[in-house]
Amino acid sequence: MSTFIGQLVGFLVIIWLVWRYVVPPVKTMMKNQQDAVRAALDESAAAAKKLADADAMHTKALEDAKNEAARVTGEAKTDSERIAEQLREQAQVDAERIKAQGLQQVQLLRQQAIRDLRANLGIESVERAEELVRAHVADPAAQAATVDRFLDELEAMADSGATATSTLETGASVNLRAASRESLAALVKKFDEVADGLDADGLTTLAADLTAVVKVLITEPSLNKHLAEPKDDSAPAERLVAKLFEGKIGAPALDVLKTAVSLRWSTEANLLDGVEHVARLALLLRADRDDESEDVEDQLFRFSLVLDEEPRLINLLSEYTTPAAGRVALVTKVLDDSGTAVNKTVAALLSQTTELLRGQRADEAVDDLAELAVARRGEVVAKVDAAAELSDQQRTRLTEVLSRIYGHPVSIQLNTDPAILGGLLIAVGDEVIDGAISSRLTAAKTGLPD
Repeated sequence: MSTFIGQLVGFLVIIWLVWRYVVPPVKTMMKNQQDAVRAALDESAAAAKKLADADAMHTKALEDAKNEAARVTGEAKTDSERIAEQLREQAQVDAERIKAQGLQQVQLLRQQAIRDLRANLGIESVERAEELVRAHVADPAAQAATVDRFLDELEAMADSGATATSTLETGASVNLRAASRESLAALVKKFDEVADGLDADGLTTLAADLTAVVKVLITEPSLNKHLAEPKDDSAPAERLVAKLFEGKIGAPALDVLKTAVSLRWSTEANLLDGVEHVARLALLLRADRDDESEDVEDQLFRFSLVLDEEPRLINLLSEYTTPAAGRVALVTKVLDDSGTAVNKTVAALLSQTTELLRGQRADEAVDDLAELAVARRGEVVAKVDAAAELSDQQRTRLTEVLSRIYGHPVSIQLNTDPAILGGLLIAVGDEVIDGAISSRLTAAKTGLPD
């Protein structure tokens, strides 16, 4: 019994110990486990809810996507139909435009072909005509006949009362204003008075003195400006030139120079032009008195032809910024190489003109000089180009008919140029009477349709 009670007490003690020390932790652990299970269940329920929501959103998004796809597909179909229609319309417009351009191009090509055909036929016709003309005028008699026919036309012009409108001005006066023209006329009158008592040597000295004065005035532009400026009282200018040049130039040249500075000139350069003009007249008057005028005129004309054929020579002589001595030496060499005896007046005139060049081209200055040589005798220069030399009868006839047309005696300066084929090409001052066969053939070529 006691054993049973002892065992029961021991059992109760064990139960108490278990209840006291084991059960509380177990309960706590179980409670924690239950809480964890409940939390897991809650999270599982939340996750299930989120999954359901996600499924619902996915389903909705899928539905929206299907609807959007259907809408985009519909719009794309509509746009494609619209674009296709626009392309069809544009293609039709482009086709019409290309068709119109093609028709226009065909028309242009047709017109160009017609023009080319006409031009080729015209060129061939003119070339054939030129060959026939050249073959015809190869005969000297036929060539002379072309000159006679042109002279007949000139005579018809003269008989009809047609006259030239040229002012026939030459030399220094052609580009002068009214005041300088009057002053030049007065200066020439003074020269005539002074030159009346001079012999050939005196005229040579006068020309050299006046040339020297022009050179001084060129190198001293301020002096030239002072002497050329308009003035009411010319006495101070006359005293100045007397002080500067007396004893250095002859009395005749000083008288001419005093008259020059007493006159009214339109520009400063016109004073130089006037004095140089008188220097030329002195040499031409010497040639007149030596009965060499025609020879002077002819040689001056020949020299102008040399210049026409040598552009480089013109450029060298016209370079007035280079030393004058070199340019004068070049003129002298050209004259010496000409193979003919050069008139001393021609040599002096050309040297003087070359030395005093100041802006004018050498060929123009020589042309002015040649025209002045003729105009000094009251004649008009007619530069005539012919395919061959004229007979004496043709030259006389040409001189007479031109004199009737221009109302002045005419001096003929003839240049032979086979290139004109036949007829004549006449230049009087700035007027041209073109009766050359070559010019008519050229006109026929230029008149062909483009």
